[in-house]
Amino acid sequence: MTEPIRKIIHIDMDAFYAAVEQRDNPELRGLPVVVGGSPEGRGVVATCSYEARRFGIHSAMPSARAVRLCPDAVFIRPRFEVYRAVSRRIQAIFRDYTELVEPLSLDEAYLDVTETPGFRGSATLIARDIKRRIRDETGLVASAGVSYNKFLAKQASDLDKPDGLYLIRPGEGAAFVAALPVGRFHGVGKATERRMHALGIHTGADLRRWPLPDLQQVFGKRAPFYFDIARGIDRRPVQPSRERKSVGAENTFPADLHHRDAMLEELQSLAAKVESALTRRQLQGMTLTLKVKYADFQQITRSRTARKPYRTASDMLPVLDALLDETEVGQRPVRLLGVTVSGLAPVEPTDVEQLGFSW
Repeated sequence: MTEPIRKIIHIDMDAFYAAVEQRDNPELRGLPVVVGGSPEGRGVVATCSYEARRFGIHSAMPSARAVRLCPDAVFIRPRFEVYRAVSRRIQAIFRDYTELVEPLSLDEAYLDVTETPGFRGSATLIARDIKRRIRDETGLVASAGVSYNKFLAKQASDLDKPDGLYLIRPGEGAAFVAALPVGRFHGVGKATERRMHALGIHTGADLRRWPLPDLQQVFGKRAPFYFDIARGIDRRPVQPSRERKSVGAENTFPADLHHRDAMLEELQSLAAKVESALTRRQLQGMTLTLKVKYADFQQITRSRTARKPYRTASDMLPVLDALLDETEVGQRPVRLLGVTVSGLAPVEPTDVEQLGFSW
């Protein structure tokens, strides 16, 4: 039996944090706005307005570099509570059209509108109406991509920014992917991209020439996905309830840390934040990961999976101490530390009682 052709929309808010700041402060409109950390320290760009992007500024760039590219940029500290409130309003708009909404972050989501009534059965008309309502109800601009699977819908939303609406029809998917650089493929990170380039795979057309058995020899269990994507096929459904895979916290320091005791003190603070997040969500996890970024920006992780779940900072600290021994801290200065708990599961009522909680 042939699977029905799905109708998927990917909505992406344009320069979301910066757009909220420009909406709330009209004096910022038309200016190169950068939302993120201070350029005088170790701050990083969270996002920036399109006026700032013209200077080459982009997210995850060190703020110090951003100010060199654009000395007149206006730097603003993020207001995450405001962004979350706006995001909740936008998510409510999505659910007026379908319950099949998969949020990816505060500013983007997939919608499956295959069964949405009205709009003459057109996902494009639905996307246009969603964009209109977002503008009318929040004063913000969104771009939308429409296609028959998630991969292509997300690609489409990037093609006509800002305020874009782009459609990739079922008969156009394979040709679109053929011309696409493999670095743009979902699931192809920098390391995989380098491996593909070394094999002469630069575009979807190059990838399509590889038989599945050959791909499996090189890429293992990811090979069937790459094989399908090269043909414009993505079988992933829109998942309304996305399971949280990890809970973490990290900190970039104003000055490099050199001494192990100072690092342990920072890890104690980070572990406390992770404990608080786990408690709020009534979660526990089996794997603890330490993240270290050295002063030269080299980043490493060290993990430990335990038989007993991690729930509290006191569970984590002895393991974090041991994981530090597997790094070069004390020999190399450190600019960032992070703590993450993954392999999450709900805390059972008996576990809560053992923690000594009272009501």
